[in-house]
Amino acid sequence: MSPGTSDNLILTGFMGTGKTAVGRLVAERLGRPFLDMDAEIEARAGKSIAAIFSEDGEVAFRTLENALCRQVSRLEGRIVATGGGAVVDPANRERLAGNGQIVCLTAGVDQILDRVAGAFSRPLLQAPDPRAAAERLLRLREEAYATIPWQIDTTGLSPQQVAAQVLPFAEVRTLTVHHAAGAYPIHIGSQLLPHAGGALRSAGAPHGSRVAVVSNPVVAPLYRAPVETSLRAAGFEPVSCSVPDGEQHKTLATMAGLYEQFLAGGLDRHDTVLALGGGVTGDIAGLAAATYLRGIRFAQVPTTLLAMVDASVGGKTGVDLPAGKNLVGAFKQPAVVLIDPDVLGTLPPREVRAGIAETIKHGIIDAPDLFAELENGPAVSLDAFVMSSAQLARALEVKTRIVEQDPLEQSRRAVLNLGHTVGHGLERLSAYQLRHGEAVAIGIVAATRIAAAMGLAAPDLIGRIETGLGSWGLPVHCPPVSFPALWDAMAHDKKRRGRSLRWVLPRAIGKATVDHEIPLETVRTVMIEMGAVDRTGEESYEVNT
Repeated sequence: MSPGTSDNLILTGFMGTGKTAVGRLVAERLGRPFLDMDAEIEARAGKSIAAIFSEDGEVAFRTLENALCRQVSRLEGRIVATGGGAVVDPANRERLAGNGQIVCLTAGVDQILDRVAGAFSRPLLQAPDPRAAAERLLRLREEAYATIPWQIDTTGLSPQQVAAQVLPFAEVRTLTVHHAAGAYPIHIGSQLLPHAGGALRSAGAPHGSRVAVVSNPVVAPLYRAPVETSLRAAGFEPVSCSVPDGEQHKTLATMAGLYEQFLAGGLDRHDTVLALGGGVTGDIAGLAAATYLRGIRFAQVPTTLLAMVDASVGGKTGVDLPAGKNLVGAFKQPAVVLIDPDVLGTLPPREVRAGIAETIKHGIIDAPDLFAELENGPAVSLDAFVMSSAQLARALEVKTRIVEQDPLEQSRRAVLNLGHTVGHGLERLSAYQLRHGEAVAIGIVAATRIAAAMGLAAPDLIGRIETGLGSWGLPVHCPPVSFPALWDAMAHDKKRRGRSLRWVLPRAIGKATVDHEIPLETVRTVMIEMGAVDRTGEESYEVNT
């Protein structure tokens, strides 16, 4: 099986929404076994669902259904159609979602009654007024169905049309990040952007509440419309907000302007801030969500590769001061992260490279198989490059494991800063004309060379990492900046501890360690070898505290 096909794909929803017909089509197209839970229950009981209800009662039926849900959760690679009430029980939802994606099919009441042929075979619709019975049952189940992020309205659609919408969910990956106050999902998959509303609703945002969609002038024309359409369909009221594009605008002044937009939109403590954009947009929107009214719900829909694999996960938010990057910030955990790799198709090659640098970084830290996949460069032009959901998931698994161990960056989490000590200094010296990923690539090479010089890594690690980064067109040499100026810029990095800089050093592919004390002369020698200029005496080498 290909990666991910061990997961089940579960179709649920009210009776008459097409679960069985669609499930058979999806199973046929994917070449996977199909299981109709109602048919399986009938086969095991030796009688129809209607007979079970009339002879044994609904409680007996639910007992059989719950037992089957437990068994299905232990199966692999199945396409499953549940009964309409199976997921009303939270325990069943949790079991089924633990081994696959659940897709909820919906339909209008008229369509439902037409499809169930007068409702004569449906025990729960046996009433003088089947419509009233259906509407009552839908109201009772509405909250349970709303906890499922993936919703497809089948009204007026053929089973073939619905199956085409369901198929992409077979490749969706969901990771869960646990933190002190709870947990949140990271959903990764193609064609997820039009499901942002359902994902936010399933994450607990109240029906009818406002959602401030914070984007920038580059991203908004491309993706704001489908996101806001999805939010309206899920029962939210979108409020369009904008921040300027670019690191140079990641400032307190931009934050103040965003607060004014929140106030104008009427946002209160029950509402949500949704970041739609790259890392800069996410950092600004996240800090605004953390501080507006002392904190409101936050969600991330990253649109750059860099934001997908790094900035959108882990809860770090912040803005820059003239002295350095992210010196003002807060930890604000999102309620949900939605990652749709399809949006990468609109990224310019330079932005793709910037994201690849962080992905390769994750491979160096803790995913040697991922590094091996990437080290020979792209198989297609970067203009057409879209990273697969499986690769994104593997990169994010690295970060997820680490941030769960150290949510507030007190120890192990600092390893994610591989390449950032030099990288942040270079960004500052370039007035942020150097992309974050480009600067980090140079910083990774510098850290590797330092590790080799200290005898902490084999010398051939330098060549492998330089070749891997260079195969994507990433810089592996330092621009001709003044080393004293670079040292001073690094000294203002927030990762400094006392009068020492915190160095993360790669020891091998898949292993990096943190909190190394590196002699100044070693850093100077390495950076000059890489292209920095030693203008001794022009500026102090001391770390300013």
